[in-house]
Order: sequence, then structure tokens, then C-alpha cells
Amino acid sequence: MQHSLATPAKNTADHGVLLISVLLLVDSLHFVFARLLLPHISPNISAMYVQGIGTLLIGVYALAIGQLDWRLLRRHVWFFLSIGALIAVSTNLGYIAIQYVDPGTASMLGKISTLFGIGFGLLWLGERLTRLQWVGAVIAIVGSFTIAFQPGDYLQLGSFMILAATLLYALHTAIVKRYGGGIDFINFFFFRLFCTTVLLLLWGVVAHALIWPAVNVWLLLLLVAVVDVVISRVLYYVALRRLNMSIHSLILTLSPAMTILWSYQLFGQWPTTQQLIGGAAVLVGVMIVLYQKR
Repeated sequence: MQHSLATPAKNTADHGVLLISVLLLVDSLHFVFARLLLPHISPNISAMYVQGIGTLLIGVYALAIGQLDWRLLRRHVWFFLSIGALIAVSTNLGYIAIQYVDPGTASMLGKISTLFGIGFGLLWLGERLTRLQWVGAVIAIVGSFTIAFQPGDYLQLGSFMILAATLLYALHTAIVKRYGGGIDFINFFFFRLFCTTVLLLLWGVVAHALIWPAVNVWLLLLLVAVVDVVISRVLYYVALRRLNMSIHSLILTLSPAMTILWSYQLFGQWPTTQQLIGGAAVLVGVMIVLYQKR
């Protein structure tokens, strides 16, 4: 009897480990994909194609199951336009910044998003931090400045772009948590992607960056859209529903280590000593804050 009761629990644990492992793998590839696209297509337009393909794939799925409801977009148009604009600018900044910062450093710096999210919680929800959490926040902030303030204008520019992109994405997350809870996931995800794509398309027109990619570039864009938009975000939300939010965020602080390895293997890029020290401070500070929150 004990054996039969233990088996489902073991299977659930195994599925949880598999889910977390795959989520870490795909989460670590975001800036790696941006770097892979860089030699083939302008970062001013590559994000639009990636988001657009993701929109098409999710839209086809929603139509196939009969769940797409355009009335939701009309009812929540300002909500979707707001988060679409934040994601569009955030994604575009991240893709442009990767010209100046290696993917590993960008990934470490991006984890400061957890502190931005907690900051919005303090402002909007009246949450409080313990003394140790404040210490962790300060450590992470010092680490982010250690990465950002380095010799060379381009490194500083790229680092500040990543910080700005991270802040905007954290703001989008806070808005979604506050106002998007009543919208079913399929429609929410599709209209979020749809508005982001439309706004990125408008930016491409204004920037005169619209081009028609070559066949091999289309294949790469399809790969990035499937992995970095569809699979990554679906796994992100599934894990978020199954795990405590703080544990979920804590686990994702491990992804920069994998990003650094990807970056070194694919591009021969390795963060400098100063970047590694700053990145380690960011990750340690975030872990302290999240562990106390848990």
C-alpha cells in the first residue's frame, strides 16, 4: 500500500524537476537568441518578426480550439496597448543592447527585475521588507552598478539599456498582476503578443528598418519564436501556477549561469572579472530577498 501511494508523488516530483530543468534551459536562451540574430537582421526589426511569428502560432492554436474572442481586446484595449507598449520597448532595447553587452552579462543584469517587481509591490500593495531583505536589495543594486559603470561608453550604454528594459518588463508584470487576472490565459497571451507585434511593426516603419529576411533567417526567426516566445512563456506560466512565486523567481536566478556557458560555447564571449563580481552580487542579493520572502 505504501508503495502504491508513493509512486504518484514520485511521478509528480519527477515531472516538477523536468519542468524546472526545461524552463531553466529555455529561459537562459533569451539573450543568446538575440545575439544569434544580430549578424543576420537589424535588432530594430528582429524582435517584431519573433513576436509576430509567436502571435501567429498562438492565434492559430486559439482558433483551432475555438477560444479566440476579439471582444476581449475591445473591452480591455488600453490594458493590452499598455502592456504591449512596455513589452515592445523592453524587447527592442534588449535586442539592441546585445550589440554592446555579452549575453551572460545581460542575463545577470536582467535578474534585477526581481527587485523592480518587489519595488512595485511596495508602492502598489503596501508590502514590507525585512531588514535582511533590504540588505539583499542593496547588495543586488551595488552589483548592478558594478556591471553598469565600466570603462567604455558602449558597455555603459548597453548595461543601461538592459536595466531600462528590465524595469519596463517588471512594470508590465505588475500591471498584469493587478489588472489582468480575470482574462483567460489563451486570449490574454494572444492579445498581449498581438499588441506587442503591432507596436513593434510601427516602430520598424518609423525607423525605416523593415526588410524581408532571407530564407535561412526565417528559419532562425521561427526557431527563436517557438522556443523563446511560445515554449518559454507557456512553461513560465505553468511553473508559476505550480510553484510558490518566490521559489519560482529564485529558481530562475540560476539561468544566467547557463547563459554564460551558452555565450562562451557559441560566441567565445566571457564576462570580465568586474562583470562577474557585479553579476554574482546581483544574484546573491536577489536570492537573499527571495529566500526571506519565501
